[in-house]
Amino acid sequence: MVETGSPSTGVGSALRRFVGVVARKRTYANLLYLVLAFPLGFIYAWLLSFGFLVGLFTTIVGVGFVILALTVGGTRLIARFERWLANALLGTRISPPADRPPADGIWATVRSYVDAPSTWRGLGFVFLKFMVGVVGLLFILALVNTVQLVLAPLQYPTTVEFGEVNGEPVVWELATQTEALALFPVGVLFTLIVLHLVNGVAYAVARMADGLLGEPPATTDDSSPSPVAVQPHDPPAEADREAPHSGGDEAGSTTEDEAGSTTEDDGTEDGDGADEFVWGPR
Repeated sequence: MVETGSPSTGVGSALRRFVGVVARKRTYANLLYLVLAFPLGFIYAWLLSFGFLVGLFTTIVGVGFVILALTVGGTRLIARFERWLANALLGTRISPPADRPPADGIWATVRSYVDAPSTWRGLGFVFLKFMVGVVGLLFILALVNTVQLVLAPLQYPTTVEFGEVNGEPVVWELATQTEALALFPVGVLFTLIVLHLVNGVAYAVARMADGLLGEPPATTDDSSPSPVAVQPHDPPAEADREAPHSGGDEAGSTTEDEAGSTTEDDGTEDGDGADEFVWGPR
């Protein structure tokens, strides 16, 4: 008989996991990553947009190729920094990609950077970093508001601002201690929810960084047979092996039928020939 845990045990475990987000170091590392994401994403977007646009418009005079080459090289430097930052704060273990072949000379090196798939994957991550920064900024603002609710009993009378609607600020004036104490559990609940959302977003960013900044997983060749594949039994092969013998039996049966036709005319039946004929109805 298998004993299952009581419902109270499951609820208690879930409650500990929900509240324990405050005591995890990973939570604050993820929060720091999202705090840095907005300024870094803004700087990346501005530098790369400027580099590519100016480089494209100045290719007519030749200097644009130098600007584009510097921008591509800068993209790889940014991707290297972001790989280190993800390993340090998000807990990933991203190894540097090794898809750029060695090259001699300036232009050969630039071409190897352009041919490397990791350059363009890193470029995609750098541009997506700005969107991650925007999401992180929203979470930071939400966290500031929830912390204000938690600290309301210590600073009443006060005014808690929840943002703006149609240009008008949404505020709550706390004039009594009762109102401040009533907001304390609400602030704690929303703070825990925001921290869990921060961990969820950080997990998604870690997977994105692993896929765009690291070495792609090796693909297997589907054309090669699997070493554990089970070869099915081939009934037609046995039928082919029995075909000559069966043909002999049919020929013998036909001969016997022809030979016994005279007997059938006489009103007698060849019992041996009937027993040998096994390939069709009698």
